Amino acid sequence: MLERVRRSKKAGLPPGTLVHVGKRREEEIRITLLDYDKDNLEEKQVEDIAECFFLKDKSTVSWINLDGIHHIDVIKKLGEKFSLHPLLLEDILNTDQRPKIEDFEDYLFIVLKMLFYDKREQEFRSEQVSMILGPTYIISLQESIRDVFDSVRERIRNGKGRIRGKGPDYLAYSLIDSIVDSYFFILEELGEEIEDLDDELIHEPDQDTLGQIHRLKRELVLLRRSVWPLREVVNKLEREPSPLIDEYRDKAKKLANSPITSQNEDGSLEPFYIKTRI
Repeated sequence: MLERVRRSKKAGLPPGTLVHVGKRREEEIRITLLDYDKDNLEEKQVEDIAECFFLKDKSTVSWINLDGIHHIDVIKKLGEKFSLHPLLLEDILNTDQRPKIEDFEDYLFIVLKMLFYDKREQEFRSEQVSMILGPTYIISLQESIRDVFDSVRERIRNGKGRIRGKGPDYLAYSLIDSIVDSYFFILEELGEEIEDLDDELIHEPDQDTLGQIHRLKRELVLLRRSVWPLREVVNKLEREPSPLIDEYRDKAKKLANSPITSQNEDGSLEPFYIKTRI
């Protein structure tokens, strides 16, 4: 089932206190940057977050990605250089955040959930990704190295499509779109499990079959809790004016109308074939 980790809490600490709330990690964080325009591309991995600071004032599009958010001093330095609100930094470090978007005028703060499906273990794993969309940059912050953005990286490297000629809002759309696409993959995996259970119910039902059905129902509930708030994020991007998302607004309509972010007539989120088969 969707991975649940008992997490440390911040009871008694004042608002804005930077404390990592999430799965305990010991590995070093990885910092990568992609800086590009239509004709040029720079990609590298850096050891110190300060090596990315020059990108704040460049006219090119800059994507700074942090794999790992458990080094508080790195997050603090990033916040100081990019003038990020202390409560925003607190939200980045707290991986129990609900998907949301907040407008800080000079930048947008977006929180989403990346979901991964472990077919061998038959369970979801969820990781939080935070994005800061500025006038010429995006900063993405993830819990670990794995993500669903490889296709976006390849499009930037190879100059495929329009991404190299567009701004950071188009990059934001591309990253969010990749997360939505990964949800479809998970639904396909669930669909296959449901079909297997259908056959089992018809031919060889046993007590384990009933347990599997209950497990899948729990997974769908947890999936909905992760996915449903994404609709609110996408609708807010589409509805509310911001000079940071001119290019994004038309693209947001595509995401808002996606089956993964749309309701059924009864208000439920699950695609019809899943809702009716369990």
